[in-house]
Amino acid sequence: MAAASQPLTALPVGAAATVAEIKVPPEHRSRLLEMGLLVGTPVELVRFAPLGDPVEIKVRGYHLTLRKHEAEQIFVQMSS
Repeated sequence: MAAASQPLTALPVGAAATVAEIKVPPEHRSRLLEMGLLVGTPVELVRFAPLGDPVEIKVRGYHLTLRKHEAEQIFVQMSS
């Protein structure tokens, strides 16, 4: 049985997961795809900024900062 997907922002800091679905509107999605954030890509939640926005993740060996509202639209499955 596949694990349920959850928003990227629901991960605990330091947790690894795999991108399951990207619900970002099409006009903003291409920017994420260009940065290597694709369905099936492993990601790690690095940290939240002091006020919770932005969110820093590690993807494909580099650190990427996303606005919280974008990160909430990226759904992931916890790595087993």
